[in-house]
Amino acid sequence: MLGQYLPLLMLFGLAVLFAAGSFIASGLLAPRNPTNAKRAAYECGIVPTKETPERFPVKFFLVAMIFIVFDIEIIFFYPYALAYGSLGVFGLAMIMVFTFAVFESFVYLISNGALEWGPLKQVARPTGSVSPERTAEATIRRVGLENRPIAEETAA
Repeated sequence: MLGQYLPLLMLFGLAVLFAAGSFIASGLLAPRNPTNAKRAAYECGIVPTKETPERFPVKFFLVAMIFIVFDIEIIFFYPYALAYGSLGVFGLAMIMVFTFAVFESFVYLISNGALEWGPLKQVARPTGSVSPERTAEATIRRVGLENRPIAEETAA
């Protein structure tokens, strides 16, 4: 009875010995000169200087949802293709309902802009909705021009 499980037990024992041996060898042979840079969290080699000021775009999640929708579609179409002959009209009706649900979710994701990666579209405003006091000089802050002469002064 135990003879048929002996290779499996030996493999498990070897795996445990290898894991333990790796930890022991690493503890004995690894150099010990920790610095602050070595103790810091590794983030793709970039030293984090500040928190990111913007939120992660939702469009990435919409693309992930499209991937999941089509992944589930493939998972269900494969068994249907294998049992196509024995399912008959009932199977065809069910796969049509499923296909409609997948298509509906795809249309929903596309209508929410899942594949629009360009610049944001400007919404057309009715005329007269913006006050005349709103000009580029009044609303846009010029950065980096604090100690520079204004263009009119340099032309004179």
